Formats: sequence, C-alpha cells, structure tokens
Amino acid sequence: MAVPESTRAAYPHARTTAYNDPLKGVYYGPGCVSDALPKLLDRLGAKKALIVTGKSLSQKTDVIKKVEEILRKRDAYGATFIDIGQHTPVAGIDAGLKQFKEVGADVIVAVGGGSPIDAAKAILYFHQQETGGETLKQIAIPTTLSAAEYSNGAGYTNKEGVKTAVSSIDIAPAGVILDAELTVSTPERLWLSTGIRALDHAVESLTRPLVPIPVKYMFYQAIADLFTYLPLSKAEPSNITYRQKLQIASWMSIWPIQFPKYSAIGLSHALGHKLGAAYGIPHGITSCLTLAPVVALKAALPPPASTDEDKEWLANSLFYLRLESTGSKAGDVKKLSELIAKLVVDLDLKSTLEEYKVPKEDLPTVAELAVGVKGHPLHDVIVKLLQQL
Repeated sequence: MAVPESTRAAYPHARTTAYNDPLKGVYYGPGCVSDALPKLLDRLGAKKALIVTGKSLSQKTDVIKKVEEILRKRDAYGATFIDIGQHTPVAGIDAGLKQFKEVGADVIVAVGGGSPIDAAKAILYFHQQETGGETLKQIAIPTTLSAAEYSNGAGYTNKEGVKTAVSSIDIAPAGVILDAELTVSTPERLWLSTGIRALDHAVESLTRPLVPIPVKYMFYQAIADLFTYLPLSKAEPSNITYRQKLQIASWMSIWPIQFPKYSAIGLSHALGHKLGAAYGIPHGITSCLTLAPVVALKAALPPPASTDEDKEWLANSLFYLRLESTGSKAGDVKKLSELIAKLVVDLDLKSTLEEYKVPKEDLPTVAELAVGVKGHPLHDVIVKLLQQL
C-alpha cells in the first residue's frame, strides 16, 4: 500500500534520538541528596570535588554546608568556589578553573541555579582544552527551575558583556539531584520566575526542530504541571510536595536530548539571552517578559514564519490544560499566550524593559542579535514586539 503524501510530509526522513551520553542518573525526592551524592561519586569514580555555587546560597543558607558535610564524610571535599555571578561572567569561570586545578579536583558539584551549573560546564570545557585529556564530570544539584542541568551548552558573559557559549556533549552533567528540601531557601521571585523559564522551555520546544515526537508529549505534561503547581507553591512556599513536582516538571520541560546538530529553542529564548546579558535581567524574568508575546506572535504570523504544524502543536496545549478549544488553531495559540501572560501576573512577576533601563534605541540591535542576521524578514516585527514590553 502506498504511503500518503501527507504522512511523508510529516515524517520527512528517518530520525534517531540519543540521550546525553554522560548522564548516569537523575535522583529525585525530598532529602535524597544524602544518598544520591555518594552514589554518584561512586558511579563516576570521583575522589575529590570542587563545589561551585553563588555567594547568596553559600552565605545566607545552610544548603552548601549540607553538601560540604556529605563530601567530608566521604573524604571527597576539596573546596567551595562561590564567585559565580548572574549570567556567569567569564572572570568567575577563569577563577573557578584556577581553584579546580589548585585543589586537584576531579569532579565539580554545582549547587544553585543556571549560573553555577553553566559555570561548571565552562570550567570543565576549558580544563579539557588546556589539558587535552578527558573531560571531567559535573554533578548538578539545582535549587531553581531553570533546567540548565539537562543541556550540553554553557552560556556565559564574556569580557565585553556579550552572552556567548561553549557546547560539547561531554560537559553535560553526569548526575542530577532534585532534592526539594534544598530549594526552600530559594528567594520566591527567583523560584517562580525560573518556573516561567521552564514553561518557556516546554512551550518553545513544542515547535523546536529535531525534537522527537514522544518527547513533545512530555512537554505537555510539564506545561500542565507548571500551570498547576507554580500558583500553589506561591501560596504555600514551604510545601515540599509542590516544590518536588515543580522540579520534575522542570526536568520534563527540556529533557536531556543529544541533538545530531544545533537546534535553536525559539525566539523567546533568543531574545532573553540578548536582553539578559546586556542589561542584567535575570533569565527567569526575561521569559516572563518575552514568552507570552512571542506565542501571540506565533498565532498571528502566516506560513512559513509560523506553520500550521507549529500552530497545532501549540494549540493542543489547551487540551492538557483542561480547556476547550476556541475553534481555530490560531485562536487556541492566542489563548495560550493570554494564559501565560495571566500566570505571570498572578505570580507577581510582571515587569517591563523600562524597569531594567533598556534604552528604546537599543531594541533594533537586540532584535538583530536575536535572529542572528541582518535584514531578517521579521526584524521590524520583532522590534515592534520589544517596544511593547
């Protein structure tokens, strides 16, 4: 029997999917760090760890002390490096690499949000470049919902203040520990806004090239859980059950896939990277600013800028949110954008570019950097979008 042309169009060529090769395990559950960290050290054959984190987590909470104690019991504690700032300035990476070598560490335990986890990836990347040997490993213990622990790219800010990145399958964390008890001291705005960042991952990945179809259905569950548990977590900040469900939703929002070639997440992420690095806007807040307007733009744009298939993937989110269709794909995508905008408001995360002192005259450059080329057909449309933020 002949295969219909419509089916061939939907599946243009055979695909295979691999998961991040270094990943040896994801442990989750309240209090699991005590058992999970020693198990991962054994699995990796690691002898001495450098903890990489930020100043606030180290100086204002007992989270780092708990991790240090676990490592000391194993005689695996090397040192704690805390000079990692927002958006991962390269100076912190250089200093972290220096301390990594000085203490003779063979593994990094990164604790915190996306900045220390990305810093750890970059440190390991540059260490391998210097030594020419194997890439050493990272164990990630996230305390936010940004999901940096599942990617093999490390974004950081160079000396010129421009966001740049290194990428290698070998620098993806070899182990991830999702212990909700360690997130209770995370500031509310950071916790909730990185939840919107996870929502950004899930929503934009529905139309991301090369994402396997079964994984997209996992994104729908992530979207549903984030819409459900972010407001509940705001109402009950100490509820560990809600926090654990959000950590798992964050995991589902991006899933550790090894792409055969580069696959950009989407316009909301691209704009967020440029705005964040240049103007000091936290990544969670950039998603609060850009995700809903970008989804609305997807609803309005005609093919090929926004295909019917893309609209269908986004529109189907309403089913998983237990909401009725508006009767059209474009209408459903518009409704999704409105729901995202309302969630941001309900979480008290609404802000503007003006609050972060982003000059209006800079917006054409931001748009150009986000799309990566001059003369992009959507440049003016994106500038108009930015002007409304």
